[in-house]
Amino acid sequence: MIEARSLTKHYGSKVAVDGVDFVVQPGKVTGFLGPNGAGKSTTMRMIVGLDRPTRGTVTVDGRPYREHRAPLREVGVLLDAKAVHTGRTARNHLMALAATHGIPARRVDEVIEITGLQAVARKRVGGFSLGMGQRLGLAAALLGDPGTLVLDEPVNGLDPEGVRWVRLLVRHLASEGRTVLLSSHLMSEMAHTADHIIVIGRGRIIADAPVDDIVARATGTTVRVRSPQADALARALETLGAAVAAREPGLLEVNGLDAPRIGEAAASAGIVLHELTPVRASLEEAYLSLTEGEVEYVTTGADAALAHGEVAR
Repeated sequence: MIEARSLTKHYGSKVAVDGVDFVVQPGKVTGFLGPNGAGKSTTMRMIVGLDRPTRGTVTVDGRPYREHRAPLREVGVLLDAKAVHTGRTARNHLMALAATHGIPARRVDEVIEITGLQAVARKRVGGFSLGMGQRLGLAAALLGDPGTLVLDEPVNGLDPEGVRWVRLLVRHLASEGRTVLLSSHLMSEMAHTADHIIVIGRGRIIADAPVDDIVARATGTTVRVRSPQADALARALETLGAAVAAREPGLLEVNGLDAPRIGEAAASAGIVLHELTPVRASLEEAYLSLTEGEVEYVTTGADAALAHGEVAR
């Protein structure tokens, strides 16, 4: 378990993390989301002792990271996959890490196999692609068979097969009762991977809830309805105060009435329905709604330019 209490970090006059409180529970994949500059990386660095909090505490299984006698066996960390001596082979890099904790060579070979590095294990890291570097970073994180994993953008640079592999891996690790904290900017992948989401904006926690709860909060009362009698249905629903938009022949989007009420109205009017589907927001939509106004670095005019075809192709 990872626990932060009043965790704060200042860099001069800049407040990077502002008194945050959260708990990352074992047995779940917890997604850690936020815009660039929101404080994600600083928070992760404080978890693993790379930055010292200005105030507050953060512990892993009840202790600050620096107090664990064998940290590789307690916490697996991937913060910067490029932080490797480029002249070493992948296997030698892992062997060097293993030697610091008395981890046997057979475990090095195990994580090489787990992460799919067998073909490049004896090649120098300097020649690795971004994706292979990420796999090596994951191998290092798994080396001590830790109960807690802190992974910053682990799917960065991976192909679709690699992204799916990371998803299955972290979900398997969580199913074993491990604590997994995972950051990513890929909302669609996070929606498939995470059980719980923590969202940080401008150094403060703005959401901390299960994925389904966060999506439910962003989901309005829009309902998609298909009917061969769409025009008659629209008139009936409008008399009940609904806002109805015809998206295509036979398809309506209804706001202001929920699906059961629409179904009852259709039945009362003798109208046949072919579809009655509440429109659920995506995690991306929920995230953008939560972080609106929390973005520190804003690109102005890009959306309008794209909309009017003004960006040169």
